[in-house]
Amino acid sequence: MKKNFISNSSDSVRMFQNNMLERLSKVDFFVPLIVFIPVIVFLGWKCLIQLNMTILPFVGYVVVGLFIWTFTEYVLHRFVFHFYPKSAWGQRIHFIFHGVHHDYPNDAKRLVIPPSASVPLALAFFFLFKAILPEASLFPIFLGFITGYLIYDIGHYALHHANFKSPFLKRLKQHHMLHHYSDPTKGFGVSSNFWDSIFRSNISKK
Repeated sequence: MKKNFISNSSDSVRMFQNNMLERLSKVDFFVPLIVFIPVIVFLGWKCLIQLNMTILPFVGYVVVGLFIWTFTEYVLHRFVFHFYPKSAWGQRIHFIFHGVHHDYPNDAKRLVIPPSASVPLALAFFFLFKAILPEASLFPIFLGFITGYLIYDIGHYALHHANFKSPFLKRLKQHHMLHHYSDPTKGFGVSSNFWDSIFRSNISKK
């Protein structure tokens, strides 16, 4: 991805002339919790109460969904968010979706994905899973997938604004800050650096 500069300002740069679009591009960090926690609770109720799943298969499928999310997160970040088009309109779209975050990483209003984007994406993945997964595994796997997304979104905010005492979280924050301030062509994992290790896109801690 092309890099011009990194601003240390916490202010939000204006992206749209239209006031409505500008408001939709900004979101407080807690909004994904309000939107997706009820979905996660409903899916848990549907699996355990309505479909009468036993605990072991339920937990197993949820873990599979979490694992699928970590791979999806890596692929989206590396190959979609960091794809830099040559056309002017493509560069504009790139800036709106991810470039603004790299230019203004301290902008707290653009650290979590706004529902105007996350809800349609979640629906798209649900129907994709519905088309390829057996009915018995669809809901718990999607529950794990959505839970993984929520951990990613809130965790991403925390990596930029929280100070950690946990050695694991400190390493995770270092990994993400190196992606921003050292080499944006590496270190694409946010909630985990597992796939960076697999695909050799880790950043040298030196």
